[in-house]
Amino acid sequence: MDSNTSYNFPEILSSFDLEGSVAEIKPFGSGHINSTFYLKNAIEDRPDYLLQRINHYVFKDVAALSNNIKLVTDHLRKKISLQGNADPQREVLNMLPAKTGLYYHQDEQGNYWRIYHYLKGTKSYDLLETAQQAYEGGKAFGRFQALLADMDSSLLAETIPNFHNIEYRLDNFDKALENDPLSRSKECLPEIDFIKARTQTMCTILNLGRQGKLPLRITHNDTKFNNVLLDQNDKAQCVIDLDTVMPGYTAYDFGDAIRTIINTAEEDEKDLSKIGLNVDLFKAYTRGYLSETINFLSSEEFKALIYGALLLPYMQAVRFLTDHLDGDNYFKIHFPGHNLQRARAQLQLLKNLEENRELLESLIYEIADDLRASKERGPNT
Repeated sequence: MDSNTSYNFPEILSSFDLEGSVAEIKPFGSGHINSTFYLKNAIEDRPDYLLQRINHYVFKDVAALSNNIKLVTDHLRKKISLQGNADPQREVLNMLPAKTGLYYHQDEQGNYWRIYHYLKGTKSYDLLETAQQAYEGGKAFGRFQALLADMDSSLLAETIPNFHNIEYRLDNFDKALENDPLSRSKECLPEIDFIKARTQTMCTILNLGRQGKLPLRITHNDTKFNNVLLDQNDKAQCVIDLDTVMPGYTAYDFGDAIRTIINTAEEDEKDLSKIGLNVDLFKAYTRGYLSETINFLSSEEFKALIYGALLLPYMQAVRFLTDHLDGDNYFKIHFPGHNLQRARAQLQLLKNLEENRELLESLIYEIADDLRASKERGPNT
């Protein structure tokens, strides 16, 4: 996390119209891409804020990124305001314009900054702990997709081009394997063979999209549990971290969430025997997700959910192994061979998912049938 002394905060803050005055600035959160600071207001009845330095090495077009967030949050607020028991001021991120009218400010060092209202009374968890939390996470991301289902995805730019394009990831993998600058391929031949044996299957979602069978929708693309803010009763309140919101397929968001919640071990677990599946969390997340999405998902999107659950750990393994072969240039490593260890852990997770595919797929259908039946019975039966 950046220290408070790295930047000219008075100059940055003077570029925005803030209510009250800032009494304290301190680092905030556990994000790895952008740097976030909490701005405590000196006046009690005025809002607190979150100041973020946008990583413009990752997000190269800050104007397009900011426009995406503005379009999405405006749409969410409009839809939520039509719901009688909802509060768009608490359930949607509120980004402040700079005095220039833009939704970001570039300082004299070339850094880009934005400011959000801080949502008081909320919390997030880096690690999911209970089935109820999994349910709320599924409900939050499902509702996010449902509210944006009627928005034209072509309005949004790709903030990270080819982010979930598995063909692009496999092409980079093949190039790294061919170049093999550090002669590392010989130590990971089983992993290379495992990846290559599944290339056709793992392009299923992409091919269905190209055939017009899966619609491009607006998806979050980073559905970690800590990207959901919960209220004090652990109920989902707001989806955050909208930098990767862009056109995509619904199965990507479902699959990425399942990848992060179903694993019984760490993402880089060395002891592969510890990697199992938490089926209870899978069921809870799926129930929450489908409770919000079942009315708009097409039959093909519904069938593709299981492919998303298989694809995302595979894609992550491909990215880790590519970086290992390439010399560890992208992901930060903490010891030699860290990216290879990460890749092996993701491939073990995928093996477990493949072995339990029939069970997981049947659970998706059972939960959907139960939700449909409950809806037909009505709330008072």
